[in-house]
Amino acid sequence: MAKMRGEAEVVLLDSEGRKESEKEGVILLIWVDDLLIAANNNGSLSDVKEMLKRKFKMKDLGELKHFLGIDFTQSQGEIKMSQKRHIAKMLERFGMSECKPRSTPCEQKLHFDTEGEVIDSTGYREIVGSLIYIMTCTRPDLSWIVSKLSQHLAEPKQQHWAAAKQLLRYLKGTIDQELHYKKSEESLKLEGYSDADWAADQNDRRSTTGYCFSLTENGPVISWKSRKQPTVALSTCEAEYMALAATTQESMYLVQLLKGVDRNSPHVPVKIYEDNQGAIALSKNPVSRQRSKHVDIKYILYDLHMLRGRYLLHIVLLQIW
Repeated sequence: MAKMRGEAEVVLLDSEGRKESEKEGVILLIWVDDLLIAANNNGSLSDVKEMLKRKFKMKDLGELKHFLGIDFTQSQGEIKMSQKRHIAKMLERFGMSECKPRSTPCEQKLHFDTEGEVIDSTGYREIVGSLIYIMTCTRPDLSWIVSKLSQHLAEPKQQHWAAAKQLLRYLKGTIDQELHYKKSEESLKLEGYSDADWAADQNDRRSTTGYCFSLTENGPVISWKSRKQPTVALSTCEAEYMALAATTQESMYLVQLLKGVDRNSPHVPVKIYEDNQGAIALSKNPVSRQRSKHVDIKYILYDLHMLRGRYLLHIVLLQIW
């Protein structure tokens, strides 16, 4: 059994309700009173359905098409995920169904200052809360701006409200975007990308951590996050190092989850891409130096897993035009 975020659980059973064998298995995802059932053959799927019907009062809704505000389109060897209907309802709720669409989620080099009159936070919190759910489920392209907007829930100002409205216009123009997962002929290997924006916030000079993961080299992402770092980094190396620690922490969770779902694949070592030479050198040789001895001890977690050979750190080569 492997825990998922929220109230969901992934349970692996065979067709008789016992633990999964190596040859065949059924995955149950449970969210309160809703269940998703996945199997590698129709026979096992039917057997598990009948077993559950004998023990519980339940209704079979057929092939998965809609779940928790997410639309699913299934075909041979591929699954598409989107939230088109959910976004359309949200735009109508906030009076933006007929708004002019935008091609970008926010302005370039967006900066929120501390000036301006505080507005009513109720409507702003409703919009940001809805955006957080969409970003978490199917829209990794919203991660950075939604993270910025969520930092001002207590005392939002007109500039924050304007940025939130622009994001709704962006959703209007990109409502048909979806995550597209295809069956891979190659073995799945977890790959991650880590980055940091040093001293990005001009008000408190804290940096921003960003990472994403996929299971194939050119495949869609399965996990993503953009988050403000809890402490002030004194250098780009330190900011990137803290981002690597967060990326490693997420990869540990994903490896545990993947091992529960697919026990035949090792899923290690995890390949993580990083573009900062200083952070790479510090992670491979975490000795105490004048410029790094102040780094919080919790980030040594990353070094321990590096030394155990569970992660391969790669340098990302950037070409500047």
